Amino acid sequence: MASFQSLLRQVLHLHESPQRTALAFAIGTGIAFCPFYGFHTILIGLFTWLFGLNFLALFAGAMINNPWTIVPILGATYWVGAVLLGRSDSPTFDWHDLGFQAIYDQVIPYAVPFLVGGTVLSLIGAAVSYPLALYFIGKHRRRAAAPPSQPLPPPDPLG
Repeated sequence: MASFQSLLRQVLHLHESPQRTALAFAIGTGIAFCPFYGFHTILIGLFTWLFGLNFLALFAGAMINNPWTIVPILGATYWVGAVLLGRSDSPTFDWHDLGFQAIYDQVIPYAVPFLVGGTVLSLIGAAVSYPLALYFIGKHRRRAAAPPSQPLPPPDPLG
């Protein structure tokens, strides 16, 4: 799999308007914070298909949620939802009973704050990432299109 840096480099060189590329990246960022874990790739494909957005830009935005960032994102998702709903309890988990019903009973009280927090962070992430992506894509394309500031020196005939 390509590194995130090479993925961003490819997004910067897409042949579509900076606004459209930034929109796809912003929607991908919204998907990164989406509380429907397990469906992120499906959502990327759905937005690519429904709106004709660039898959690579959507995927780059969604890659904000990765193995190194998932724990802080999950924590922030629950925390934002709990704060917005006025809840102060911390999630707990009883490791003694790991049956399906027991896990379901332990997780379901935290589902609503998690869904609310994920939805709010998705909207904020998309709203913040659009102008940032538009700025950086535009800046990169202007720099790439500009002629070099200093001409190269002539070759040395002596070697």
